[in-house]
Amino acid sequence: MFKRLSEDIDCILERDPAARTAWEVLTCYPGLHVLMFHRLAHGCWTRGLRWLGRFISHLGRFFSGIEIHPGAKIGRRVFIDHGMGVVIGETAEVGDDCTIYQGVTLGGTSLWKGAKRHPTLGCGVIVGANSQVLGGFSVGDNARIGSNAVVLKAVPAGATAVGNPARVIDARADAQREETAAKLGFSAYGITQGDDPVAQAMKSLIDHAAAQEHQITMLWQAIEKLSAARPNDASPSAACVPADAQTADSFDAAALNRLVK
Repeated sequence: MFKRLSEDIDCILERDPAARTAWEVLTCYPGLHVLMFHRLAHGCWTRGLRWLGRFISHLGRFFSGIEIHPGAKIGRRVFIDHGMGVVIGETAEVGDDCTIYQGVTLGGTSLWKGAKRHPTLGCGVIVGANSQVLGGFSVGDNARIGSNAVVLKAVPAGATAVGNPARVIDARADAQREETAAKLGFSAYGITQGDDPVAQAMKSLIDHAAAQEHQITMLWQAIEKLSAARPNDASPSAACVPADAQTADSFDAAALNRLVK
């Protein structure tokens, strides 16, 4: 018991830069307190003391604002950060080293008793604030669920799911996407659905910018050809092309459109 508690405190100190001492974590972190209640409640639940398990979990909810059904299975070194409004259902399973932020629901979409109604999180999963993971599917190891996402189907290991309903982003392209988004002045976490008017406007602007660049490139190419054909002509059209003139298309409209797809 004390070993598990020590692990929980260490993982909070590691993942939360606001945590300063073990004593502060032990006395002031509701995410830690509710796990202590849950372990006791889960032990009662698995031994057939169902009402006692529910009552202990109810006490945990009262003191922490976090609701974990005593039937849920919670792994080691799980960090529920802030935690207010988190709900974890009866058949949910949370793997080791997961991080769950405030307002998260690990809920079900069916009413069949005895069925696997709630999700299973693999090891190292991060679930962003106010996101909803609903259904009896699995979220793979080290996957990430973006804030406010509504996840209704399985997420592969190492992938990122964002949006409502959530869709999976290619994890290999995440770094490039973030870099491109930063250059454009908006966050890649703000990806929207294809029918969103802001997304449609963004795609139109991207296409327009690509067309303008293409026209400018063709103009420079034409001037370059005229300069080469009439090297002794002093007319403006035959002037030397500046060294920094862009004579080849480089605007990747398709990649930027995928950002708002």
